[in-house]
Amino acid sequence: MDLFDQRGIQPMLISEQVEPYDDDGSIFELKLDGCRCIAYLDGSGVDLRNKRDRKLLSQFPELEHIYQNSHGKCILDGELIVPVEGKPDFYQLQKRTLATNPFKIKLAASRSPAAFVAYDILYLNGKPLAELPLMERKEVLAKTVTECQQFSVSRYIERQGKALFEMAKQQELEGVVGKKMSSLYWFGRRTKEWQKVKWMKDEDFVCIGYIPKEKGITSLVLAKYDENDILHVITHVTLGVSRMKMKENGVQEGRCRLEQIPDGHERAVWLEPVVCTIEYMPSERDGYRQPVFKGFREDKQPEECRMPIL
Repeated sequence: MDLFDQRGIQPMLISEQVEPYDDDGSIFELKLDGCRCIAYLDGSGVDLRNKRDRKLLSQFPELEHIYQNSHGKCILDGELIVPVEGKPDFYQLQKRTLATNPFKIKLAASRSPAAFVAYDILYLNGKPLAELPLMERKEVLAKTVTECQQFSVSRYIERQGKALFEMAKQQELEGVVGKKMSSLYWFGRRTKEWQKVKWMKDEDFVCIGYIPKEKGITSLVLAKYDENDILHVITHVTLGVSRMKMKENGVQEGRCRLEQIPDGHERAVWLEPVVCTIEYMPSERDGYRQPVFKGFREDKQPEECRMPIL
C-alpha cells in the first residue's frame, strides 16, 4: 500500500539529552515546545496526526487550509504549536488537544491560532524520501512548502550548536536539536544522529493522585513503573498545578495503585493514572529541583513511564 494512503507513520525519535556541542557534520534547529505531528497533505485537504496516530484537525480547524501552501502530495514531519506572545505555549496546546466543544475550540482558535512548523519531508508525489540524506530532504522540503503565518519550515544553522543554544536560553526557549547532515529517516527509531540540548530538562511521570494543601494549593503525586510493573512514588510537583487544569483535562478520581502508601500520603486523593510532564533544573543533590508542572499528555500511556534499570 502507498505510504500516504497507509497512514500510521511513527516519527523518528530524538536521543537522550546531551550537553551543548558544535559539530561540522550537523545542523541545529530550535526545539519547539509543542506536539510532534505528522501531516499528510494533498490537493484536497490535510490530515494531522500525533505520535499515537490520533487525528488532531478537529481540535485545530484553523489549519485545515494549509494544504493550499504545499506543492504536491506529501508527508511532513513537524511540530504543532500554539504561539502566545511569540513563544510556543505548551499548556494552551494541551487544552486544545483535549478539547471537544466546537464553540470553545473555535473561540480558542481565534484567540491563539495554532501553527505547524515542518522540519522534514518523508514523501512527495508517490516517492518515499526516508532513504535520502537529511540535507537532500531539507532541499525538497523548502521547494514543497510556501510559508504563511500558520505553516512554516524550521530554520537551521550549520555547525554552531553552542551559539544557537545560548540564543535559545536567552530567549527562554526550550533548547535545540542537533541532526547529522547525512542522517536517514528511521521510522519509530531513536538514534544518536538526532540529539536534543535543553537548558531545562523535562520528564514524564504517571500522575496517580494529589494532596490538598493550605490556601488551595495542590501537590501532584508522581510515580513510575519498575521492571516488575510496580508503581513507585518518585516526586511531587506543586508549581503550575491547579484543580482547574485537572478538570479541563478530564482527570478522574480512582483507586490507589500503590502496593503500600508512603508516609505523608494519608490525605492523598487518588486518581486514574494519567501521564503528565514536569520541567525542572537537574541537580545531583536535590534531584528534581524547582519542578514546574507543564501539562497532561494524551499521546502517551502510563505504562511507558519507567524507572531506569540500574
